[in-house]
Amino acid sequence: MKRRSNVRYSSTKTLRTVNIGNLGRKYQGKVRDFYFIPNKRIIITTDRISAFDRVLGYIPYKGQVLNQLSAFWFAKTSDIVDNHLIDVIHPNVSVVHDAHPYPVEMIVRGFITGVTKTSIWYAYERGERLVYGIQFSEGLRKNEKLPRPIITPTTKAEKGQHDEKLTREEIIKRGLVPSDLYKKMERISLALFTKGQQICAAQGLILVDTKYEFADFGGKLMLIDEIHTPDSSRFWRKDSYRKRFAEGKEPENFDKEFFRVWYTKQGYRGDGRPPKMSFDLQRETSKRYIKIYELITGKKLKMEKYPLESSIKYAIKKYLT
Repeated sequence: MKRRSNVRYSSTKTLRTVNIGNLGRKYQGKVRDFYFIPNKRIIITTDRISAFDRVLGYIPYKGQVLNQLSAFWFAKTSDIVDNHLIDVIHPNVSVVHDAHPYPVEMIVRGFITGVTKTSIWYAYERGERLVYGIQFSEGLRKNEKLPRPIITPTTKAEKGQHDEKLTREEIIKRGLVPSDLYKKMERISLALFTKGQQICAAQGLILVDTKYEFADFGGKLMLIDEIHTPDSSRFWRKDSYRKRFAEGKEPENFDKEFFRVWYTKQGYRGDGRPPKMSFDLQRETSKRYIKIYELITGKKLKMEKYPLESSIKYAIKKYLT
């Protein structure tokens, strides 16, 4: 039996936030801390984990995985669209352009699945057939592949709020994004998803669905936030998917769905007080995040030792001087 004091997965060794008093204005999102400096943002990706639009705890090494995996994908997709990344100055810290985000999340789905209230399967299982303005046929099963990838946009919720389902028509009518620009965002989102699926397939994975966020930077459309991480995407093991689907079993996954499912089994979907995260759930989630990074990139994750606050402050100070 493994000792509960194992340093690698100790529940006390996580990055929760970083306070740098003289750095300027700070904004704290669900997972990331943002510091605004002239024409740029410094993004510190913490170990906070959110689900159902709520921060539910902390996962060791999660921030390092998200930050470094996004950098990997930004490099792989820069031929499709410009992105906000300027430099990665620490495993948890990126410097990015100060772009102006559009208030829409572009969700691309290749399968009908999910347990959140904005997922297609959640609505379909409850009898809805017109979801996000898209008509779905009868007889679909959970985790079934769709004929082609679809886009199901949502609002970009503030911390503590819930994302809301949208349609293309609603986005344009409400003036959230101009019509021509939104169509461009759709084309780019599908191209990014195709590229992601191709790279994942070569590593024995299925990119099931994902989220993209865009911004305006000097009149130019720019990809921001994160890309193809286990926070923003679902990943399944490719070689076992068909057999498990035929047998009615859940796919082998390497993403946050495992974490979400644990909470739904406790009866929690974002409303009321959440149950406390178990140590085993925290440890297993950490392992899965590290595993997906290593599967996609083909590299071992270089893990910075905890505590991280001092090394982060040093890296930022060095960058600014």
